[in-house]
Amino acid sequence: MTLDEAQAKVDEWINTIGIRYYNELTNTAILMEEVGEVARIMARVYGEQSFKEGVTYDLADEMADVLFVLICLANQTNINLTEALQKNLAKKTNRDKERHQNNEKLR
Repeated sequence: MTLDEAQAKVDEWINTIGIRYYNELTNTAILMEEVGEVARIMARVYGEQSFKEGVTYDLADEMADVLFVLICLANQTNINLTEALQKNLAKKTNRDKERHQNNEKLR
């Protein structure tokens, strides 16, 4: 699925099953909540914290939740994520083309 297809599918889901978009501020708060759930898993799986006994997790599902809400916000603010990502990668490529090559910490 392309980003354009994902944006269209999320919009269709919101307007049929979800009834309507939450407002932008609510979706921003939901995005932060979902990012926190990803952070909780990362801290326990890859960091030094541990899960409470009996807790299960699904990192892929939590990341998909983050992506879903981010797509909602992009749709609401008329941002084409394909174009935005292409521009962002071009910016990073231009800015960082030598920066990381010369970073001793990455060797």
